[in-house]
This record gives sequence, C-alpha cells and structure tokens, in this order.
Amino acid sequence: MKSLSGIMENVAAYRLWQAPFAEKKLAPLLRRPDLAGARRVLDVGCGPGTNTRHFAGAEYVGIDMNPAYIAYARRRFGREFVVADVRTYVAPAGQRFDFILVNSLLHHIGDSSTRQILASLASLLTADGHVHILDLILPDRRSLARLLALWDRGHYPRKLETLEAIFREHFDPVAMEPYPLGALGITLWDMVYFKGRRRA
Repeated sequence: MKSLSGIMENVAAYRLWQAPFAEKKLAPLLRRPDLAGARRVLDVGCGPGTNTRHFAGAEYVGIDMNPAYIAYARRRFGREFVVADVRTYVAPAGQRFDFILVNSLLHHIGDSSTRQILASLASLLTADGHVHILDLILPDRRSLARLLALWDRGHYPRKLETLEAIFREHFDPVAMEPYPLGALGITLWDMVYFKGRRRA
C-alpha cells in the first residue's frame, strides 16, 4: 500500500484518479443554494485545488498538508492556498468562515485526529455558517468498493452511524444524506453528505 500511497501524492496521478468522480462527489452540495451564498470559504484538504472553481464569487482559502498539491494549486488558480495541518491551523485574527468544505478527507484520518480536526473547524466557523462534509461510507463486506477505498489511501472508512455520531459531537446537523458514487452506470461505493452548524 505504501507504493500506491506514494503514487497518489503525485499531482498528476491524483488528478487522473479523481477525474471521473470529482463533480459526482459534490452532487448533494451542488443541488443546494449554499455555494451561491458563500462569502468566505475554507476548503480543507483541498488537494491540487479540485473544488476551487466552484467558489469564484467568494473569498477562498484552501489548505492541505501536501506542498506539491499547494504549489500546483497556487500556479493554476491564483487563489490563497496554505500548506497546513488543519488540526493546528490558526486563521488570521478575526477571520472566520461561513462555508467550510471537507471533501473526501476523513477516511484518511484516524478517529482521534478526526475529532481534533472537527473541533478545530467548529472554532473557525461563523455563527451563521455551515460545515459541509462529504466522505465515503465503509462497505458492509469485502468488495470492490473497499479495495478502491484502500487504493485511495483510505485506511479509516467508517459506517454511516459512526460518521453521524462523530459529526454530532461537534456540529448540530442540518442535513445528512447518503448517496451512491459511481461511473459508467455502476455504483462503486456509497458516500454521505453532512451539513452542520456550530453547536450552540
């Protein structure tokens, strides 16, 4: 698995792997009016800027731990991209985000670090803002879906009820929507879209 993980750290390999799925992953979000109303966006685990074009009308900050991804995103999109660990990321004084996107990140992260990340994001969210999380759901049995998740370096896929419980520890839910993801008419695995607000 280490060799596959190393391949996916390469920008070109990552973009090729994501190409058939990038827009389909965002389907539940794209059906909602939230994108149009976003004022200040934090794109967590932004990779090489895959989602950037959806936020042309908003202030935008993309963060990722991979310097190669960030270098590529800066060259291509000319937006604000930061090499950072979201668990310890500190926004400039007074800056908060009304739209925080976490797209296909958490299945790469263990439970303890996932809780750290979500706690950090809750502190960066405005009172009227929302977090938008999209991630894969652990398949019930050994299957192509599980193999593909591991190939994508996803060593921590979780069952739907586990994801919901972790999300609710840090956010009040507004929406929780499972949905299939596939290509050529074939479902490869299931995803979940979660929209939440900061706990009162």
